[in-house]
Amino acid sequence: MSGTMMYQPLTTGSLIDHAARYHGGTEIVSVETTGGTARSDWATTQANARRLASALDRLGIPAGARCGTIAWNNRRHLEIYFGVGAGGRVTHTINPRLTPEQLIFIADDAGDEVIFFDRTFLPAAAKLCPHFKTVKHAVLMGPRDDEAAGMIEGLLFYDELLEQGDPDYQWPDLDERSAAALCYTSGTTGNPKGVQYSHRSLVLHAFGANQPDGTCISAMDSLLPVVPMFHVNAWGIPYIAAMAGARLIMPGPKLDGESLMNLINDERVNVAFGVPTIWMGLLQALRSSGGKLPLLERTFVGGTALPPSMIDAFREEYGVELIHAWGMTETAPVATLNKLLHKHLELSQDEQRRLRHGQGRPLFGVELRVIDSETGQLQPNDGERQGNLQIRGHWIVESYYGKAENALTEDGWFDTGDIATLDPDGYMVIRDRAKDIIKSGGEWISTVDLENIAIAHPGIGNAAAIAAYHPKWDERPVLICIRAEGSTVEEAELLASYDGKVAKWQVPDRVIFVDSLPIGATGKVQKNKLREKYGRILTEDGA
Repeated sequence: MSGTMMYQPLTTGSLIDHAARYHGGTEIVSVETTGGTARSDWATTQANARRLASALDRLGIPAGARCGTIAWNNRRHLEIYFGVGAGGRVTHTINPRLTPEQLIFIADDAGDEVIFFDRTFLPAAAKLCPHFKTVKHAVLMGPRDDEAAGMIEGLLFYDELLEQGDPDYQWPDLDERSAAALCYTSGTTGNPKGVQYSHRSLVLHAFGANQPDGTCISAMDSLLPVVPMFHVNAWGIPYIAAMAGARLIMPGPKLDGESLMNLINDERVNVAFGVPTIWMGLLQALRSSGGKLPLLERTFVGGTALPPSMIDAFREEYGVELIHAWGMTETAPVATLNKLLHKHLELSQDEQRRLRHGQGRPLFGVELRVIDSETGQLQPNDGERQGNLQIRGHWIVESYYGKAENALTEDGWFDTGDIATLDPDGYMVIRDRAKDIIKSGGEWISTVDLENIAIAHPGIGNAAAIAAYHPKWDERPVLICIRAEGSTVEEAELLASYDGKVAKWQVPDRVIFVDSLPIGATGKVQKNKLREKYGRILTEDGA
């Protein structure tokens, strides 16, 4: 007789139950929207998640219903993550930095039946709620608030829902392939598209992303996800933290450098997660205040390319390791992380440093390939030949929410829209976004390379490179920069810093200094807006 193994569905409820059962007293610290800090733990988070699920049952919200959130990283948002998903519904996190038109489109496209929102967003919610087509209940994430009740008809209050809920509520038996969460792309061109994650994909992502060569989170760690919970499930950190039983610090709405510096030190954070612009702000706060980060060991950085100069600054000045990661909404999101191999211990520090500049190797659970953008042929993994980056795996999108058509290539891969190279060990380097890369005289120029050189200059605070129309070469690079505080750097000096770092024909034709760059809803520079404004700056009738 052949042996068999137990089968138990991979659900997000199993994650929060594990955290409560074996790490119930481990602290959840929440910077509140209204000010101050609240302290909870995994056992309380689970009990409140169960209360919420039972309260939604009493409201008549059916299984599979989408429940939207417009909220910061805080304890109530964490409870909603698990209470909605494990309760058989779908947690739909909505990015509050999108335009009102996009917010309405997303809620309507998802068919949200409930909208939870932080008090920060009360004025916006009051304006938006009358336009939502499917929302039956709006819930303020806090106690009863008479002012808010007067602004939105029928408004419910999160804390009152929990008081009515059952802490011993039993999660329903769920198919692990059923939906647990829904996120929409940032929608830089056209309307945003929804990516719906199954319980199975979220649990497998938590396993995969937390390998030793992944985030390597344990119950001894104190985590600070600065990446918003409305941005691709905060990179899966709430689920990973529950699986590991880690201490979790939720930063709330204050994400400026000084606030983060104080929070990291006050709450003994040793691992953090965020986009490069966040760490630029932290670096500036540290340098201007003379502050230190004695307990912070490593931070994972994704969203956009991480400037090598920032890696060096954190390591050399503060003893913090910045680790490059890569993913996107369609990849749940973590797909690669940059960790060295044993053989790399023999390399010099400079050689190791260069390896860390890329986005790293695929985690178990995903595969990558590079396809020539013109011929469609598979490119060799030689670290040199670039092309369209494609991916497949256990937590990769197959089709967009509400769309009948498949989102994959004919042979089952998802095209990421990135231009990349792969080396024989699987190390991947994003050379550019396909829509951003510059083609000058038939040759490619990476905007990422140009930006990294500019940002490494001490006189530059941030920079973006774009393609500008050129009558002879079709496109030429133009650099749009923000000067660092107190800097007087001019164009000639900055362009001189490119000598020996790129070929002469790749050096930008122009440098334009501005006071600010347009930052999108996910913390990325909106190059489409820069191209609209400066795309013809090199012609006689330039902008």
